[in-house]
Amino acid sequence: MNRIIFCLLGFCSFILISCESSEETDVVNNSSENLDSLLLASPNDINLLVKRGNKLFKEYEYDLALNDAAKAFRIDSMNFDARLLYAEVLNNRETRSVEDVQIAQNHYKWVIKKDPKNLRGLVGLAATYNFQQDFENTFKYINTALRIDSKYRDAYVLKGTTYRQIGNMELAKSSYETAIQQDPKFFEAYFLLGAIYQAEESPLCIEYFATALQLRPDILEVKYQLAYSKQVFGNLESAKELYREMAHDTVDFYVSRGLFHQGYIKQFVDKKQDIDSAMYFYKSALKTEPRYVEAWHNIGLCHAQKGDKERALKSFSNALKYDPEFEISRQAAEEIR
Repeated sequence: MNRIIFCLLGFCSFILISCESSEETDVVNNSSENLDSLLLASPNDINLLVKRGNKLFKEYEYDLALNDAAKAFRIDSMNFDARLLYAEVLNNRETRSVEDVQIAQNHYKWVIKKDPKNLRGLVGLAATYNFQQDFENTFKYINTALRIDSKYRDAYVLKGTTYRQIGNMELAKSSYETAIQQDPKFFEAYFLLGAIYQAEESPLCIEYFATALQLRPDILEVKYQLAYSKQVFGNLESAKELYREMAHDTVDFYVSRGLFHQGYIKQFVDKKQDIDSAMYFYKSALKTEPRYVEAWHNIGLCHAQKGDKERALKSFSNALKYDPEFEISRQAAEEIR
């Protein structure tokens, strides 16, 4: 099962230190409807900026959260909550740079100096060392946090991510499972466990992706991975149903994938092969995403099977136009010639 989990790296970046404490979450949620209007009236209110920034951070809107965090920090660089939020946003953005992480690390050290038992600060600092591949210090600060609170979910998440990075999948799975024990509704851990089991070609991935989808039905990547896993492990009717749902969504990436996989099943998986239907789905996928290399390649295979060498070569040529290193199209074209 050799596939890319398209959003996995994104998930890994944000779940290192993804949540506030429950008390902070309540404050943020209770104020969410009024924050924008209150900030219009008081644009330099640090408490309001931090509250809205935390709300955006919780929703993974890191670029928007950065605006509030940076402004609050500029107004008062000694404000504890502003500096902590600023560090967390810098450290969790997918586009973070080496410099961003170093700046965040310095802020976390300041936070911990002021409050040595601050769990967010300790796990955040550990996450900066994780980014720098300094796993000794990563585990040092994770374990410091867990000695303070043995049930701190985010420490187990980062521990699992670190074990996964160094190739110890058994301890990674154990850490993610422990995170779920602390927070049974923590969907990201279910997703990552599904990804690990999928990479290990274990049908257990279906269970974890299904739970993740129940918790966050709005995240299409989870639906995609669940559909693909069901396809691989023989639950075709359920996979087809999920792909049909994806094909009627509004996000082009997943619309095209939903269509493509319906074509793939028609061409390669169904007992009664249906080349014409497969071509219909591939062409529909290409209307949504014209650069879909695999769709061009598979259409080429369909044309070749029908004996239309000219159209097959043109399809393989299109695949290579969009990805010159897509060698299987080059090889297929050479076989025809």
